[in-house]
Amino acid sequence: MRIGIIGAGQLGQMLGFAARQLGMQCRFVDPAPAPPAATCGPVTQAAYDDGDALAMLAESCDVVSYEFENVPVEALLKISDRVRVYPPPAALGHAQDRLAEKQLFQQLAIPLADFERVDSLQDLVAAVSRLGLPLVLKTRRLGYDGKGQYVIRQAAEIETAWQDCGGADLVAEQWINFDYEVSVIAARNVSGDVICYPLTCNEHAAGILQTSTAPLQNDLLTRQAEQYVTALLEHLQYVGVLALEMFVTDGRLLANEFAPRVHNSGHWSIEGADPSQFTAHLLAISGQDLPTPRLLGHAGMLNLIGIMPGNLQLPAGATLHDYGKAPRPGRKLGHITVIGDSAASRDTLLEQVRGTVTRSRPP
Repeated sequence: MRIGIIGAGQLGQMLGFAARQLGMQCRFVDPAPAPPAATCGPVTQAAYDDGDALAMLAESCDVVSYEFENVPVEALLKISDRVRVYPPPAALGHAQDRLAEKQLFQQLAIPLADFERVDSLQDLVAAVSRLGLPLVLKTRRLGYDGKGQYVIRQAAEIETAWQDCGGADLVAEQWINFDYEVSVIAARNVSGDVICYPLTCNEHAAGILQTSTAPLQNDLLTRQAEQYVTALLEHLQYVGVLALEMFVTDGRLLANEFAPRVHNSGHWSIEGADPSQFTAHLLAISGQDLPTPRLLGHAGMLNLIGIMPGNLQLPAGATLHDYGKAPRPGRKLGHITVIGDSAASRDTLLEQVRGTVTRSRPP
C-alpha cells in the first residue's frame, strides 16, 4: 500500500513511522527543504497546492491524506477523481472556517459557546452587546495554536480589536469560564466502523498545548464525547482520524473545534495504546478493519516547545520523540511521553520529566 501525504512535518513523520510497521510506503509533498518526514520517505519539495506535484502524488499512490488543516480544499478536489482522498475534502472545508464549523456543531446538536458572525465594526459592537464581555474575537481562517485570536475584556478595547483583526472574516465567541479542556480522538474506516480513544485532559499555555493525560476517567463525559464525535464522523462520511476539542464546564461538554487529522493531544497513544492514532489513521484510509484501542497504561505527554533541552536524563517509563526541527520560539520541536501503572504514578513521572526538561535546557 502506497500512502501519499500532503505535508511532511512531525505528524507526517509519525504517520511514516507507523506506516513502516504496517509494511506501507509513504510519499510526501511539502515546501520545506528538509522537513521531519524526510526520514520516512521521499519528499517532493513543492507548495501544498502545486498542481504538478499533487498530480504526481495521485498517480504514484493508492490513497492520499494530509497532516494539517491549511491544505487548500480546491487542491484536493483536483486530484479526487484520480485517487481516493481521505479525510474527505468537505470535512476539511468545515474545519478551515470557524463559522462553518460552529454552524455544523449547531446542526448536529453538539453544545458549544454562543457566537456571532462579525463582518464589520458595527457587527462587533452588536456582538459585544449580545454576548457580553469578555469575549473572544477570532479569525475564521488560518488560526491555530492561539494565533488569530483577540480577547476583548472591556468596551474600550473593541475598536483596537477590530483594527488588529480588521480585513479578515471574523467570529465572536462568548467567553467560557471552563473547568478544564479535553479532547476525544476517534477514527472511522471506509466501511463506516468507528473506534474512540479514551477522553484526554489537556493543558494549554498561550494557546499552545503543553501537556495531555489519558485516560480521563469520567463515564458521563466519555459517553457525551463519544456521542458528539460519532455524530461528526457519520455526518461527514468521514474516513480517518478526527480529534474533537471541548471545554468542560459545570459537568458538561462544550465543543471548541475539531481537527480532521491525527492530533497533538493523541501523541500519548504511540506508547500508550494499541493501535496508536497514527496506525488507526492508516488502517482507516487503506480500507482495513479498526481494532478497538487497548490501553497499555496511564499515559501522559509533555510538548517540547521553542528549544530542545540538552543532556536529558529521563526516568524509566519515559520516551523522547525528537522531530528534528530547528529551534524557534513557539515551535513544537518534540514531545516526551510517560506511561504509568496508575494515574498517580503517571503524574509523578510527568512532573519528574517536567523538572528534568527545565533543568537541562541549554543556556
